[in-house]
Amino acid sequence: MPSESHGFLTAVPVTEVEFTDQFWAPRIEVNRTTTLPQCFHHCEVTHRIRNFEVAGGLTAGQFEGIYFNDSDLYKVVEGAAYILATYQDPELETYLDDLIKKLAAAQQEGGYLNTYYTLVEPDKRWSNLPVMHELYCAGHLFEAAVAHYRSTGKQNLLDIAIRFADEIDHVFGYDGLVGVPGHEEIELALVKLYQVTNEKRYLDLAKFFIDKRGNSDRDYAQDHLPVREQNQIVGHAVRAMYLYAGVADVVRYTHDQDLFATMNRIWDDVTLHKMYITGGIGPSAHNEGFTVPYDLPNETAYAETCAAIGMVFWSHRMFLLHSHVKYVDVLEQALYNGSISGVSLAGDQFFYVNPLASRGNHHRQPWYGCACCPTNIVRFIPQVGGYFYATSSAAVWVNLYAANRATISLSGGSVELVQETNYPWSGHVKLVVRPTHPTTFKLHLRIPGWCVKAAAKINQQSIEVLPDDNGYLSLDRQWKPGDTVDLEMPMPIDRIIAHPKVAADHGRVCLRRGPVVYCLEATDNGGSVRDIALPQDAHLESHFEESLLGGVTTLRGKAWRRAPIDWGNQLYQTTPPDKETKITAVPYHAWNNREVGPMSVWLPESTILAEARLKPTMATAGEPAASFVFNQLDAINDNLMPSGSNDHTIPRFTWWDHRGTSEWISLAFEEPKQISCAEVYWFDDGDRGECRIPESWEVEWYDGATWQTVINASVYGIEPDVFNRVSFETVQTTSIRLVVQLRESMSGGILEWRLP
Repeated sequence: MPSESHGFLTAVPVTEVEFTDQFWAPRIEVNRTTTLPQCFHHCEVTHRIRNFEVAGGLTAGQFEGIYFNDSDLYKVVEGAAYILATYQDPELETYLDDLIKKLAAAQQEGGYLNTYYTLVEPDKRWSNLPVMHELYCAGHLFEAAVAHYRSTGKQNLLDIAIRFADEIDHVFGYDGLVGVPGHEEIELALVKLYQVTNEKRYLDLAKFFIDKRGNSDRDYAQDHLPVREQNQIVGHAVRAMYLYAGVADVVRYTHDQDLFATMNRIWDDVTLHKMYITGGIGPSAHNEGFTVPYDLPNETAYAETCAAIGMVFWSHRMFLLHSHVKYVDVLEQALYNGSISGVSLAGDQFFYVNPLASRGNHHRQPWYGCACCPTNIVRFIPQVGGYFYATSSAAVWVNLYAANRATISLSGGSVELVQETNYPWSGHVKLVVRPTHPTTFKLHLRIPGWCVKAAAKINQQSIEVLPDDNGYLSLDRQWKPGDTVDLEMPMPIDRIIAHPKVAADHGRVCLRRGPVVYCLEATDNGGSVRDIALPQDAHLESHFEESLLGGVTTLRGKAWRRAPIDWGNQLYQTTPPDKETKITAVPYHAWNNREVGPMSVWLPESTILAEARLKPTMATAGEPAASFVFNQLDAINDNLMPSGSNDHTIPRFTWWDHRGTSEWISLAFEEPKQISCAEVYWFDDGDRGECRIPESWEVEWYDGATWQTVINASVYGIEPDVFNRVSFETVQTTSIRLVVQLRESMSGGILEWRLP
């Protein structure tokens, strides 16, 4: 192994940690039995695997897919390798060996391996580094190869990676081609390759790619300044995490103090100004990344799954450099919230983005054209055990808690640690220490930042809990086989508030218990959550519910629901009394696994800030249909009061991109209704788009055989920012519709349709 600086820690590898708990063990098993086969299946049907067969001359054909699709297959292979680290699966090993033969066949004589360039642009290798992801794909190959070698001891994939790394080292360098990848990844991957081969050229090449950043103005790819001069996190969130993880790795072996200082500055900027309470990062869909400090919108949060996973990667490396609890606190925050929210409990659906509020129209998908998130999840889940422990020559750090067995090597021998706990639902942890013989070493137990007051016992004898400067309870003694440590970390329900500069969370509170962030889902809370307020004096209790969402602790209590109101076109109203309601909060990571519906993490403390809903009308019970649907059809009767015709904060229905056409939208009822009035609030996005208030409209009713126009109708209004009300002679019908003539060259839509 390469030499390491004194004071830097070494992670206990995932191969030495076996979960016995009810949180991670089931997830790892679902990842093995469902997520992995599904990912391999999609790599097959999307021809990601076939591209290697074609490139290797094993079959005829041409390249199909996106130019960086090789990376997805490599990540799935890495996930499979981590699974083999703790689970014997001869069938999977055989599948991987056959797959590796295809990769070997596709590798060019000099070691180059990229199916897109081999099959599409063979004469343009390395010609467009900022865009084309050649080095990114190579990095994921290297990571997969290292994981496969460490898990199986086989070198067949590692040999492919080494040949390609040697080719890259031959092409790039201070005396060769100078350039940096637009999507970082190869930096950290080269360090991993160095760790298993002890070939210093790979470490030097990683440092080269870091040193040469900053020669363009591309802050999107962290290439706007030399790394040593960077002070703020900017650009694409995933790229940033991969870069800084690689920088931390290089610091570990080079002891570069300037890079070390950069890591500390960037870390502070992310965690103090630009990180969600879930550990998610990157609020903007525009650049899939960062904007300005405190810009943390909830419903439009991008918070890509890959970015939260990257936050775990980087946080772990920062901990190994600093030995400080704050890095593991953030690691745990992202681990239990913003990363595993990216996969369903069944393991077959995935989030690409992870908002902190939803109106019910955001759902996991079985796959994506750009499949970075599913393939990141499949490699991330089985390597979680590698974050639990770390060592120095005569000390063990226990960073995370879950029931598991770990075998840990120290300079004086090995020790087995056994954790018994129901973490994260319980803060009680029992550790059984089993050295091969009585051994003196320090046992450092993390006291999480969320834990206000911990208690501990050694062999049932109480001890004082005084965390050291790094936030760990340090126990320095001779340990005998069977010694026990009991750690009690109370888990009250914490009410979290955001910095005043986070405008989206003004007057709002978030619930957290232990490391787990909570949310309200409509399915538990009467069908809506945005009209609920949680006052400061609300009493909440926690309950473990074994049959819910795979077994979770919920938070239950009383809150207030803002009363609906019928504004009409009035300017003022008497305040209606709010209604007390019971609420149930569930872990954020488990939302969207049941009935679809709205969700909120941040809850207003006063009903003044809760969403104002309109009183239901007959329209509420109607089943909508339309001649054409682009946005949400059910937006027309959701009883949400628009702030104006250009309101983009609530759901809307449009006929986009039908323009200048005659369209219709209807409401059907199970029983006949007597209707004599309709109100329509038109959508008009003005300068933002091409939806306008329509040219004209009329109301029709269904007489059981044909559609009839209502008679004696008042004026059909086409005014913005108000409900346009039309009255007509009463009809009795099971269906009513609006027939709308769109303006020439324009589309149109509706924010709300009411039948008072």
